[in-house]
Amino acid sequence: MNNSNPKQTQFTKKRYNATSVIYNLMEWPVEHLWYKKWREKLWQQIHGPKVLEIGVGTGKNIPYYPKEIEITGIDLSPGMLKRAKGLLKDKQKDHVILKEMDAQDMDFPDNHFDEVVATFVLCSVPDPILGLKEALRVTKPGGKLHLLEHMRAENPMLGSLMDRLDSPIHYISGVHIARQTVENVEKAGWSIEKVQDLTAKGIFKKIEASKPH
Repeated sequence: MNNSNPKQTQFTKKRYNATSVIYNLMEWPVEHLWYKKWREKLWQQIHGPKVLEIGVGTGKNIPYYPKEIEITGIDLSPGMLKRAKGLLKDKQKDHVILKEMDAQDMDFPDNHFDEVVATFVLCSVPDPILGLKEALRVTKPGGKLHLLEHMRAENPMLGSLMDRLDSPIHYISGVHIARQTVENVEKAGWSIEKVQDLTAKGIFKKIEASKPH
């Protein structure tokens, strides 16, 4: 599947390459307040045996990878991936392969993975529906999608504020704050199984979906 927005993809790649050195420091407050515990709980539910992580970043999920399954992690940014590979070596995860790859145009065959995981990634994929369609393509029928994501608030006033702030925040950070990810998962062809609010106002959610048979 071809990338429909190559200029925006290059913009995102450059943004994350530029911030890769300080990314963990930038994320430290939310990582230790919320993300860390959510990641650990999510990976306890992953059984594979063949799993794809989209947007591995600096490797925040690597400490929680189950040992008994085969995991392939991809990321658009070589700068982010370099740090993930360093962590992977430290953790001695021999069952893990990391690759530089665009989530919107993946170099995997159809029906290849049993489960797909993405944590706080779809907010930065230029075309999230295209990325979700690619994830669907490479997942086996009946396979699972597991997402942790922040998205547009359900509260009308807060949602409207996030709409106005979305463009400037994206320009600075490469992240969109007002995406409607649950709806995007459905538009891409996945069957929603469960949506769990992780915080008030519906901004942080855990989404579980499956590929129809």
